[in-house]
Amino acid sequence: MGIFKKKIVKKTYDREHMKPVIRASICTGEEVAGFKDIRTGKIEEIMLIRSPEDLEKFKEIYEITEKITKEY
Repeated sequence: MGIFKKKIVKKTYDREHMKPVIRASICTGEEVAGFKDIRTGKIEEIMLIRSPEDLEKFKEIYEITEKITKEY
Protein backbone atom coordinates (compact mmCIF):
# COMPACT_ATOMS: atom_id res chain seq x y z
CA MET A 1 0.00 0.00 0.00
CA GLY A 2 1.86 3.03 -1.26
CA ILE A 3 1.08 6.67 -1.37
CA PHE A 4 2.38 7.20 -4.89
CA LYS A 5 1.20 5.36 -7.97
CA LYS A 6 3.95 4.01 -10.21
CA LYS A 7 4.08 5.86 -13.52
CA ILE A 8 3.36 3.64 -16.53
CA VAL A 9 5.82 4.06 -19.39
CA LYS A 10 4.07 4.05 -22.77
CA LYS A 11 5.54 1.80 -25.45
CA THR A 12 4.80 1.35 -29.14
CA TYR A 13 4.57 -1.53 -31.58
CA ASP A 14 4.35 -1.82 -35.37
CA ARG A 15 0.59 -1.44 -35.84
CA GLU A 16 0.91 -2.08 -39.58
CA HIS A 17 2.50 -5.53 -39.28
CA MET A 18 1.64 -6.67 -35.75
CA LYS A 19 -1.62 -7.30 -33.91
CA PRO A 20 -2.14 -7.77 -30.17
CA VAL A 21 -3.10 -11.31 -29.10
CA ILE A 22 -3.43 -13.40 -25.96
CA ARG A 23 -1.98 -16.88 -26.18
CA ALA A 24 -3.79 -19.24 -23.80
CA SER A 25 -2.67 -22.74 -22.84
CA ILE A 26 -5.34 -25.41 -23.21
CA CYS A 27 -3.79 -27.54 -20.44
CA THR A 28 -2.95 -25.03 -17.72
CA GLY A 29 -5.08 -22.04 -18.65
CA GLU A 30 -2.00 -19.78 -18.52
CA GLU A 31 -2.42 -16.62 -20.60
CA VAL A 32 0.37 -14.54 -22.13
CA ALA A 33 -0.18 -11.21 -23.89
CA GLY A 34 1.95 -10.33 -26.87
CA PHE A 35 1.99 -9.39 -30.52
CA LYS A 36 1.52 -11.61 -33.59
CA ASP A 37 3.36 -10.78 -36.80
CA ILE A 38 0.67 -10.77 -39.49
CA ARG A 39 3.13 -11.79 -42.21
CA THR A 40 4.87 -14.72 -40.49
CA GLY A 41 2.38 -15.73 -37.77
CA LYS A 42 5.12 -15.63 -35.12
CA ILE A 43 4.03 -14.45 -31.65
CA GLU A 44 6.29 -12.24 -29.51
CA GLU A 45 5.34 -12.78 -25.87
CA ILE A 46 5.39 -9.64 -23.72
CA MET A 47 3.81 -10.32 -20.33
CA LEU A 48 2.01 -12.96 -18.29
CA ILE A 49 -1.67 -12.24 -17.62
CA ARG A 50 -2.71 -13.39 -14.13
CA SER A 51 -5.73 -11.11 -13.63
CA PRO A 52 -7.95 -8.67 -15.53
CA GLU A 53 -5.83 -5.86 -14.04
CA ASP A 54 -2.74 -7.27 -15.82
CA LEU A 55 -4.60 -7.21 -19.14
CA GLU A 56 -5.69 -3.61 -18.56
CA LYS A 57 -2.10 -2.65 -17.71
CA PHE A 58 -0.88 -4.28 -20.98
CA LYS A 59 -3.51 -2.36 -22.94
CA GLU A 60 -2.57 0.89 -21.21
CA ILE A 61 1.17 0.47 -21.79
CA TYR A 62 0.73 -0.15 -25.54
CA GLU A 63 -2.33 2.15 -25.94
CA ILE A 64 -4.53 -0.66 -27.28
CA THR A 65 -8.20 0.18 -27.66
CA GLU A 66 -9.45 -2.67 -29.87
CA LYS A 67 -10.52 -6.10 -28.63
CA ILE A 68 -7.63 -8.55 -28.20
CA THR A 69 -8.19 -12.02 -29.68
CA LYS A 70 -7.23 -15.26 -27.89
CA GLU A 71 -5.27 -18.00 -29.58
CA TYR A 72 -4.94 -21.55 -28.26
